[in-house]
Amino acid sequence: MPATTFHWIRVQTFCYATERKELLEEVMEELLGDAEYSEEPTESEHGNTMTILEARLTKQRQFRDLFERLGPEIREWIVADIGNRVDEDCVFYMRLDKQKAVLGSYEVAHHGDVIAITGKVQSHPARKEVAERILTEFLSGLEGHSSGSGDSS
Repeated sequence: MPATTFHWIRVQTFCYATERKELLEEVMEELLGDAEYSEEPTESEHGNTMTILEARLTKQRQFRDLFERLGPEIREWIVADIGNRVDEDCVFYMRLDKQKAVLGSYEVAHHGDVIAITGKVQSHPARKEVAERILTEFLSGLEGHSSGSGDSS
């Protein structure tokens, strides 16, 4: 597994006025573990109050923990769709269904009501195919780690 997989990962979601913020806070805490996130009140384009919940992860342990929490099905999906998950700037993109996450399961989403996960893959040289290989190796290396293994390396 590469020593460092990402420069950073951002996990972001929006809490609209019609949603219970405490439920999304619980989702962020479950997804992020001990990583901190911020809450920024703002207005939607229609003038409604909303809150942006966002975390910026910078440590390899945080990256590993995040992808382990997502589970093997999502990791396998990322590897199978890797060509569509990494862009020419070596940035990884995926979206989780926000409502399913509130109900306790992580599922990939293809709509707008999501938890967005983006990350800059550490790729030398900085090429899409190198970033894809690094991310595939990282995710495949997690297959041997169960989230309850207690391995802190």
